[in-house]
Amino acid sequence: MSDTRGYQRTFGADDARAIRDAMKQDLGPSAFRARPWRAIWFLPMSLVIVGGIAAILTLGLPWWGNLMIAVVVGHTLGCQALLAHEVLHGALGMSRRLQNLFGWIGFGPMMIPPEFWRRWHNVAHHAHTNLGDRDPDSFGTAHRYNKHPKLANFTKLAPGSGTWYSYFFLFYSFMFHAQLVLWMQTRRREEFKGFERNKAIRQALLCGAAWLVLAVLSGPLALFTVLIPLMMANALGQGYILTNHMLRPQMDNNHPVDNSMSVRQLRWLDPLHFHFSHHVEHHLFPKMGSDQAPKVRAWLQREMPDRYVCPSHARALVALYQTPRVYQDAHTLVDPLDRSRTVDVMALQGELR
Repeated sequence: MSDTRGYQRTFGADDARAIRDAMKQDLGPSAFRARPWRAIWFLPMSLVIVGGIAAILTLGLPWWGNLMIAVVVGHTLGCQALLAHEVLHGALGMSRRLQNLFGWIGFGPMMIPPEFWRRWHNVAHHAHTNLGDRDPDSFGTAHRYNKHPKLANFTKLAPGSGTWYSYFFLFYSFMFHAQLVLWMQTRRREEFKGFERNKAIRQALLCGAAWLVLAVLSGPLALFTVLIPLMMANALGQGYILTNHMLRPQMDNNHPVDNSMSVRQLRWLDPLHFHFSHHVEHHLFPKMGSDQAPKVRAWLQREMPDRYVCPSHARALVALYQTPRVYQDAHTLVDPLDRSRTVDVMALQGELR
């Protein structure tokens, strides 16, 4: 076992490097090898999605039967996106062209072209995780809302705002946020310099057109072939994404142990979600296969129990809806529409652990 005393005392980039080096030594090279065979999971998932939609359209099932199939289809769409996320990080190896193929299978239904996802997620988010206003997946800091006060109304949509419609946020916000990044942030962010923005927009619109065609062909059954599956897929992804970082302090050193959070998922469900619950683990090793992430979790729980935060998924979702989304400072969440409402995330960390 590696000596952990140094990085338990020291924070920052050197500390993160020491943690990664110690893990690599303890886990061995086999944990970090690409596993291209795992792409086979796209086959049964695609069959479930296509077969489920066909069953809804042709079998004349009662509404509750269609509802059950729609939920399964939506859940499977979300799972495909989770595996595509892993593929586009390079965790399964393969050529870039083959990665893009599986990226289209997983993210195409979410109207997200693979090359856009790489720039948005792999480059912009991973390089600036919870760093002030630079993380495209964050609601940002009070400074942003002081500069643009009208933006504060946008936070009414978000979990923790207390509005009744914030409880629907999970069911549409992944696709909604993706389009905001594609149409707006690609214009000005440095990470998108040289990115073929117009091509990505055309690709996203074509994906949206495919859903529209299916909705027209489905008629009233579009509720089950389009709306409910997309709601479920959004909720699956956002249920993880929003809890991964938005309850953690903002850091200036992009340290995964300190600015990210994992959650505990049901043991039988975690493999179906490709261990996306292991998010600190993913940010430590983005190119590691998710099937190896439990080994990283075990290491963190053993070596860094005072810093590694991993509540149950249910507890994390409750905390998300109990806290505001904007950072007043690195450790304080604030409601930009009610500045008296604040939460200390370091105190919250003790409750979540």
